[in-house]
Amino acid sequence: METPQRFSALYVRDFRLFWFGQVISLSGTWMQSLAQSWLVYSLTKSPLYLGIIASVSSLPILIFTLVGGMVADRYPKRNILIITQALSVLPALALGLLTDKNMVTIWQVGLIAAFLGTVNAFDVPARQAFLAEVVAKADITNAIALNSAAFNGARILGPVAAGFLIAHLGLPACFYFNAASFIAVIVALTRIKAKGTLSAHSGSFLHGVAEGWRFVVKEKPVLYIMALISVFSLFGIPYITLLPVLAGDILKVGAKGLSFLVASAGAGSLIAALTIAFRGEVHRKDIFIPLAGLVFSVTILGLSFSGNFSVSLILIFFAGWGVVSFLATSNSLIQNMVPDALRGRVMSLYILVFLGFAPAGNALIGVAAEFLGTIVSLKIFSLVCIASSMVFYKAFRKAASETGATGEKE
Repeated sequence: METPQRFSALYVRDFRLFWFGQVISLSGTWMQSLAQSWLVYSLTKSPLYLGIIASVSSLPILIFTLVGGMVADRYPKRNILIITQALSVLPALALGLLTDKNMVTIWQVGLIAAFLGTVNAFDVPARQAFLAEVVAKADITNAIALNSAAFNGARILGPVAAGFLIAHLGLPACFYFNAASFIAVIVALTRIKAKGTLSAHSGSFLHGVAEGWRFVVKEKPVLYIMALISVFSLFGIPYITLLPVLAGDILKVGAKGLSFLVASAGAGSLIAALTIAFRGEVHRKDIFIPLAGLVFSVTILGLSFSGNFSVSLILIFFAGWGVVSFLATSNSLIQNMVPDALRGRVMSLYILVFLGFAPAGNALIGVAAEFLGTIVSLKIFSLVCIASSMVFYKAFRKAASETGATGEKE
């Protein structure tokens, strides 16, 4: 077998355009994410409101993402993405203007977050399925890893830039910069040439969703992956929601320290994504995927015991490495197993359990932190993730071995 090129997807013109546009746009998105969290915390001083706003942001994904998957299987994905990226400019501008004029209230932040969440419910399934149209199947794993690298590279650049902008220009600058950043990806999408049309589903909505669900249930490795992602979405990934509390009340490092905490998670995530992209393929997925999930779970538990800023930076780095190693490798396994005709719908189910369950997770951790305390909540939630990862390890290895999805070298 011929050895694949390193970062092979970047040799494809359309993917290269898409990727560079995303690096710019996603950097702006992460700037807004951090600025919005700090804005909410500044307005309320409450972890409960941080959880509520995070839930409101992702609730539309729970409601609409399956519709988004159907739309992605019926209409040109590039056109869908151009529309969603253009619509994403509006909430950034609105937050910038309201904050600039000192008119912003917590309910306005919630409404704007809900609008952006609705846009993302259509954007994310189309974005995930779009990769199969701009690269060959042999390059999908590489494209997914590079896509994750763009997301997590931006996760470093965005928060660091946001910390600088908040300190020197104020919160509104972060929102304005984010609005401008969408221009890059819109321009890139208009220059991408169509790579052919995937098979489109023309039946009823329920029948279409059922087809995607039947595939997931039939393929046990996919089913177990989605089950563990559900647990992580409810009890693990929402730890990000509490970072402003950790930075402000426990570690006493303020907005600048918060930006470094978020950037540290991004650095770990970026290393994970680049490593997978450089290798081209992950072998022994039956071991690597459960191990990565366990690393993520254990480091969140460690964070709950750390009262030191430097130690917390290291732990969050490995939490970022673990969760992205788990998600990127799982995503590539699913994308390689799913037929093109079902890709939009299956990926919308993936997004449903990954992002759609986040409202419940953010609400749970927000309420728990309000009544039990931030540290106690992190300990309880991380222990749930550790127990689930251990159960997943045994079940996934057996299913992957039976279906030939281990990724062993031949």
